[in-house]
Amino acid sequence: QVQLVESGGGLVQPGGSLRLSCAASGSIFSINAMGWYRQAPGKQRELVATITRGGSTNYAEFVKGRFTISRDNARKMVWLQMNNLQPEDTAVYYCNANVLKYIVDPGTMYWGQGTQVTVSS
Repeated sequence: QVQLVESGGGLVQPGGSLRLSCAASGSIFSINAMGWYRQAPGKQRELVATITRGGSTNYAEFVKGRFTISRDNARKMVWLQMNNLQPEDTAVYYCNANVLKYIVDPGTMYWGQGTQVTVSS
C-alpha cells in the first residue's frame, strides 16, 4: 500500500507565503514524476506544478514566478513553496506521485488526501 500525506496548508493573508509538504510511504521501489494539483470550490482539479525524478519542473502559467516545487528522492518527499498568495489561490491542494512498486512496474498514480489553503484578509 502506498500513502501520500500532505501538510502545511492553512489560512494566510494576501501576499503571504505557505510551504506545502507531501511525504510518500509504503511499498515503493521508486517514484517518477511528482506534482501538486488544486481544486477550488465549483471548479475542476487543475495542475499547479510537476517535477521529474531528475528535477525538471513544469508550472501552470498562473503560478510562474510565485510558486516553487522541489523534491528529495531519498526522503520520498515533495514540497511546494507558495509566495505572494492571492485569494484566487484558495483551494484544496493535492499531492500526486507516479509510484513504481518494483523495477519493471510501469507505475501507478497516487493522490494525497488534500490540504486546504485559504487566502483571505
